[in-house]
Amino acid sequence: QVQLVESGGGLVQAGGSLRLSCAASGLTFSGNIMGWFRQAPGKEREFVAGINWSGGSTRYADSVKDRFTISRDNAKSTVYLQMNSLKPEDTAVYYCAADVDRSRDSVPSFQWLYDYWGQGTQVSVSS
Repeated sequence: QVQLVESGGGLVQAGGSLRLSCAASGLTFSGNIMGWFRQAPGKEREFVAGINWSGGSTRYADSVKDRFTISRDNAKSTVYLQMNSLKPEDTAVYYCAADVDRSRDSVPSFQWLYDYWGQGTQVSVSS
């Protein structure tokens, strides 16, 4: 049974930082692309960042580029999202996702290409 468990969310002031973690179990973590998505109230879920199996290739939404950093520790089966210079518009539920298609060469941003999802962690940024 695949499980993705996010942690690290919370309330922070604008300009602050948070680090999200996603611990995976039940899959061969080192072989999977991992992604972070978010969903703000009243909005559709959107891609935030993704990382390939080795960590050598990453992809970011334009809205978070240069502020957020995705990384992974395959030995711990964990993917991270370091979020700096947070803005009120970053407020959302953040979800971790796993893409188990090992034939994929690049990190996808389309959510329907991800096979497993966590329950999400709330990030709230006050102005």
